[in-house]
Amino acid sequence: MDTISDLLTRICNARSAGQKELYVPFSKTKESLVKVLKDEGYIGDFKSNRETKSIIVVLEGSRKPFKKMRRVSKPGQKVYVKSQDIPRPKGGYGVAILSTSKGIISGREARRMGVGGEVICEVW
Repeated sequence: MDTISDLLTRICNARSAGQKELYVPFSKTKESLVKVLKDEGYIGDFKSNRETKSIIVVLEGSRKPFKKMRRVSKPGQKVYVKSQDIPRPKGGYGVAILSTSKGIISGREARRMGVGGEVICEVW
């Protein structure tokens, strides 16, 4: 099972259902991904609890609404890009999230740092 796709689907479904928060199982990758979503303003906040092995994603209070989250790299097909080829989803109004040698960061941050990597997902 693809845990990152599961996380993105849960966030989209919870937003569509009008939920204020949702619980997802903990992993360091998910925690980093949710941190980028919070920094970019697509979710309100998150709290990770390693003791209970869960992450609480708070959806209300986000600065930017999103229409869609799309998984780009899948377990069977990885998509890698150079720093100059990082995609700008929907005409620059979205964000690409990458896994780089510097950690999981947004496409804008990766371009600024001059690093490429695996494109995990796009949000717009």
